[in-house]
Amino acid sequence: MNVKQQLLSLKAYSPGRTIEEVKKQYGLEKIIKLASNENPFGCSPKVAEALAALSSQFALYPDGAATVLRQKVAEHVGAEQNQLLFGSGLDEVIQIISRALLDETTNVVMASPTFSQYRHHAVIENAQIREVPLRDGVHDLEAMLGQVDENTRIVWICNPNNPTGTYVNEAEIVSFLERVPKTALVIMDEAYYEYATAADYPNTLALLPRYENLMVLRTFSKAYGIAALRMGYAVGHADLIQKIEVTRLPFNTSTVAQAAAIAALDDKEFLEYCVKVNEEGRQQYYEFCEAHDIPYYPSQGNFVFMEIGKTGDDVFQYLMQRGFIVRSGAGLGLGRGVRVTVGKREDNEQLTQLLLSFLNNSREETRS
Repeated sequence: MNVKQQLLSLKAYSPGRTIEEVKKQYGLEKIIKLASNENPFGCSPKVAEALAALSSQFALYPDGAATVLRQKVAEHVGAEQNQLLFGSGLDEVIQIISRALLDETTNVVMASPTFSQYRHHAVIENAQIREVPLRDGVHDLEAMLGQVDENTRIVWICNPNNPTGTYVNEAEIVSFLERVPKTALVIMDEAYYEYATAADYPNTLALLPRYENLMVLRTFSKAYGIAALRMGYAVGHADLIQKIEVTRLPFNTSTVAQAAAIAALDDKEFLEYCVKVNEEGRQQYYEFCEAHDIPYYPSQGNFVFMEIGKTGDDVFQYLMQRGFIVRSGAGLGLGRGVRVTVGKREDNEQLTQLLLSFLNNSREETRS
């Protein structure tokens, strides 16, 4: 049986090694996973309380409209309820939007490297892909604007960008939106929004009323710590959201995911704590890199990309054998170095010591 020809150029997403696999292979008792940008502090205790009350509903279909969550998120972001589109994580939201807007006559514009699913779904829909290299790790909006034409349907801007953690500021975004054709939908993927602390990080939701071709994506997988349950959403103009809604599966977000997201939004103190300690953790990595002349990208996410080692795979393997799982840059479009999720303070300290050992070993080998 044949599939679409363009699918043959793709690989299914690989989530990487599991903790149990690594434990077994290397005979380790403890593994610290700092590879997938998960919240090291888990989720709010209120989430567990909310889920404990759901056992009587497991035989029932979820609310396809996510009515209560829709009300809660609309209030949280200052939008109307009909401006929201919910998905089983942002991965599905990206899939829904791509399916609705793209075909072989269209193109998409994105940075390189950036989040892989933009490209993945453009390939599936047979759209042309126009990738613009990052400039010093940051989206080159001027060069991206030069790639937009009358057939461009989506411009993807991952802000903060994954895998670099860099961002484009509000002035740059506004300048871009003022000049990009209205026929191109500019999608700001703000999966790491809650972790961004820069004073000039854009308030994109406030820009929505001014720009009819702007859409913003957010998720509960990162700072809110419920990645296992899958919940993400888009905020856009109501008329476009309603047109896109027809491509969404009827019951695409589960009852437990909806309840967990509602509870997570209610615990502002937990979120504030996570943001505070994440910023402290980022600083730990910055100080380490600067002390040992390791190039890195200042990050607005909950991860830091460091250019250490001849290849990211070397660093990845060295750390994994010693109980730490990080993400090699080799699979992210950045061959040298690793992307490290900011963990608990003690985990960050242990990891930096291992990185220092790796660095010293590498320098010894070079001298010999």
